[in-house]
Order: sequence, then structure tokens, then C-alpha cells
Amino acid sequence: MTGIDAPTHPFDTAIAVEYIDGHRLAGHTCPDYANMVGPFGGVTAAALLRAVERHPERVGDPLSLTVNYAGPIADGPFEITARPVRTNRTNQHWQLELTQDGTVTTTATAVFGIRRDTWSDLELSMPSVPGPDTEGVEPQIFPDFIAWGRNYDLRFVAGAVPDVEPTAEIPENPDSVSTLWLRDTPARPVDFASLTAMSDAFYPRVFLRRGRYLPAGTISLTVYFHATAEELAAQGTEYLLGRARANRFGHGHFDQIAHLWGHDGTLLATSHQLVYFKG
Repeated sequence: MTGIDAPTHPFDTAIAVEYIDGHRLAGHTCPDYANMVGPFGGVTAAALLRAVERHPERVGDPLSLTVNYAGPIADGPFEITARPVRTNRTNQHWQLELTQDGTVTTTATAVFGIRRDTWSDLELSMPSVPGPDTEGVEPQIFPDFIAWGRNYDLRFVAGAVPDVEPTAEIPENPDSVSTLWLRDTPARPVDFASLTAMSDAFYPRVFLRRGRYLPAGTISLTVYFHATAEELAAQGTEYLLGRARANRFGHGHFDQIAHLWGHDGTLLATSHQLVYFKG
């Protein structure tokens, strides 16, 4: 089988957008990436990023993306409006809206830019943890109603997802930290779009703290892209290492921060979320 007739990866099908005209692009939800309510937020964010990548006026690579999930997305077609609002010498600012039947469900802003060689340093090092093939670091099995989870090989070193229906009373966890290895299934070379989706592959931290599933969902997600295209290409299809935690829970909301490192120790991305919860 050649690269020409190789089947499209499910992730690429899920985020596919077609340029229509002006600043409009068309897309369609994918049942393989469904979540409890609507599509997996990470794949929606990746589709928005891909809309900018496919836009003929795009300059440079992504530096940041902020997605605000204003309302539910129904199964079916959608339209993305991606508009560059200002282009400077080294960065470009975008406004995006995802609509269905004329109703806005998601808004976003993005910054793309041209990376320059400058002084650099790294203050946050990759955690030292057992590898993804270590005994006891097993793939996470998700319940049927979380379809998107089956498209990732998630191997938790600590802070695994609680059971949907625990057989005994589960005590609350003293912290909200999860550390895990992750990659696409089937394996796919990481790029900016897949890195965007993986930045949202960390389940709500309140599940871990309370020891059970609760109604929860992301309201806003911001991804900061530290990696260059060359650094992403160097990762190939290897596992990335992720770590996520919250800082404060209360009044129906909590924040959630995550980091993603390459297998070579390169810090690839940081994400921040605002999440609502009940219970």
C-alpha cells in the first residue's frame, strides 16, 4: 500500500474542513470522537486550528489557541468562520466562530507566528516516571459512552480514571494530579492539530478528587504551543508524557493545567482550562 492509497486516519477525518470562500470553511462531526454530550472538546479545538492552517491567508505556525465552548454541538455539519484580524511582522491574530444552522456554538481566538532563533531556557523538566511499556502501566479502558477515548492509547502512571460504577465506597483523592503516557490509536505522527486535541485528553480533575464521575465539562480551553514544527516531527509516533492538575475547586468551577512533553524530554505544549461541575 502506498502513501497515495493509504486510508485516512480517523483523527484527520474528524477534523477535516473544506475551504468554501472568503473566510468560511465547512466541517462535520465524527461519531468516533463523540463524548458524553456532543463531540470531544479536543477534536473541536483541533478542527478550529485546522481551519486556520487551511486558510490561504495564514502566516506561520500556531503559538496559542483559546476555545470557548458556548453551547452544545449537535451531530452533523457545521461551518467555521476564520478571520485574520491583524498581521504583524512575526505574528498573526485570528478570530473564529463555529456555527450550526446560524447559531454560534463555539468561539475562539488564535495567534500564529514565525518563530525566531533567540536565547532559550527550560524551567520545567519532564518528570521521571516509568516508561509506557513498564509492567503495571496499562492502557486505560473507557466506557462505551466516551467514544473518543478509544482513539487514544492512554497509559496512566498515576491518577487513573475512576470506575464508572465503583463496587465500594471510594475515598476522595488528596490531590488532582494525573501523569500518563498517550498517543493516537492507530499510531499517527504528532502535529499541531493532534497536539491540540491531546491537550484536552485529561479527564476532569474533579473525578479524581471525588473518586467518581460527576457532571462536568470544559467551558474554555487555552493551548500554548512551545514546540516548533521540527520538534513535533522528531516525536514521530512515540508516546508523549502528560501531567495535569487543578488548583482550586469551588462554586461550580475549577481550573485545570496540563503539560505535554515529547519522548525526548522536549516541553511541547501547556494547556489551561476552566471547567464547570455539579456535585
